[in-house]
Amino acid sequence: MLNDRRRREAAEVLRGAQARRAPVRPLTELFAGIGAQDAYEIQLLNIRHRVQAEGARITGHKVGLSSPVMQAMMGVDEPDYGHLLDAMELREDTPVPAHAYCAPRVEVEIGFVLGADLPGEGCTAADVLAATERVVPALELIDSRIVDWRISIADTIADNASSAGYVIGEGRDPRELDLKAIEATLTSGPDTLASGRGDAVLGDPAESVAWLARTVARFGVPLRKGHLILPGSCTRAVDVAAGRTYTAEFTGLGPVSLSFC
Repeated sequence: MLNDRRRREAAEVLRGAQARRAPVRPLTELFAGIGAQDAYEIQLLNIRHRVQAEGARITGHKVGLSSPVMQAMMGVDEPDYGHLLDAMELREDTPVPAHAYCAPRVEVEIGFVLGADLPGEGCTAADVLAATERVVPALELIDSRIVDWRISIADTIADNASSAGYVIGEGRDPRELDLKAIEATLTSGPDTLASGRGDAVLGDPAESVAWLARTVARFGVPLRKGHLILPGSCTRAVDVAAGRTYTAEFTGLGPVSLSFC
């Protein structure tokens, strides 16, 4: 484990990489002995900095590594999570400058907008559905402040689970849908880039949100009414390029798009 001074140093390294849009070597190379607990503390240091020094507001959370394939790749047996901030909110009608990020990618997600606070310990998928105001088509913009995406589990956790932005559509009441059976397809122009189903996310996206509620409760973090929860991607992540528009189409939910300039 790292001491507090080394954790602060690691947080500053990531802040500098984001500010300069210049990715750095993996933290596992720069800070010997770093583990998952260190990484979550480093993530929180930078979230607190953005809230206190920059006036950012927490708008929700995201789950990463929600598929067995990604967990096996990272050598872990559970997902990870990060924070969503108001500064990360993107719009379908406003192109995103690709050069503002280090190595941007998009992921296709079924988002949950909470209409009530979620319980923490003991939270179930049924609790999630009861508390959800609507599920929404979503694209998450991910980015890595680690060079060439050479990330370990500690690297991505510390780097706010590689989160960078998100855009959502209107959505529907989750009780009107079988979330596990929703099919999602990502296209750009005439090209189909990726496809998947809701059950690629821990078998059920609502189960992923319940996992998150139980996990963050251990750190005294509640999932509140009005928060957006991104439970993990239905498809593989896709690199983005300036001048292209990426559209995710969901059965029963409709489309959501993000353009880059």
